[in-house]
Amino acid sequence: MTDRGARAAELAANLARVEERIRRACEADGRARSEVTLVVVSKTYPAEDVRLLAGLGVREFAENRDQEAVEKAAACADLPLVWHFVGQLQTNKARSVAGYADYVHSVDRIKLVNALSAAVSRRERPSLNCLIQVALEKESGLGEGRGGAAPAEVGALARAIAEAPGLRLAGLMTVAPLTGALAGRPAAAFDRLIEISRDLRTTDPAATMVSAGMSADLEEAIAAGATHVRVGSAVLGVRPALG
Repeated sequence: MTDRGARAAELAANLARVEERIRRACEADGRARSEVTLVVVSKTYPAEDVRLLAGLGVREFAENRDQEAVEKAAACADLPLVWHFVGQLQTNKARSVAGYADYVHSVDRIKLVNALSAAVSRRERPSLNCLIQVALEKESGLGEGRGGAAPAEVGALARAIAEAPGLRLAGLMTVAPLTGALAGRPAAAFDRLIEISRDLRTTDPAATMVSAGMSADLEEAIAAGATHVRVGSAVLGVRPALG
């Protein structure tokens, strides 16, 4: 078997295991498998892996660094893919990200809302889907300096996105917190995100997307009601430690 063939077989086996985990989690919660979208986080892995996974039926991919993402999206431009940007985003990268991303999961401040709106307007592209990143640890007064908005800031950010030309409020995103009252309790953290989502939908009923859960905790996210799970290492393999 060629190296490419071996890698394709490895990815197929990994993907099958993840799909089975998602299927079982949906079944346990009485949800249809179609209610949960798998987004494969392809950061640090080559465009060739994206192509192999696309051949296995994966259509949604996520990146967290603009330079890598823009190159990978260009290399796979012939494929019918949906690109999600999930990393912390500086305003000076908004124009670049707006060129390839279909979804930005990490909107956490008004300044970034304005930068993305301006970028979309300049590129004369269809609307950009935005998710507010919720930092649940900030509800406990922790996590200052980390990305994400405090739960109390969600309403103001939602209004800003809804009013910004070229942007569409898609929903919310979170990462299970490492500090605060919900640290080490992903199920409780995701339940809290669903509560915030429910409140948001009273004023923004179309903001139905809930992006939560990764390789280690996708089952808890699905049980809570996540619509999208962001899975990297369980599909692509454990990433090497950065030097």
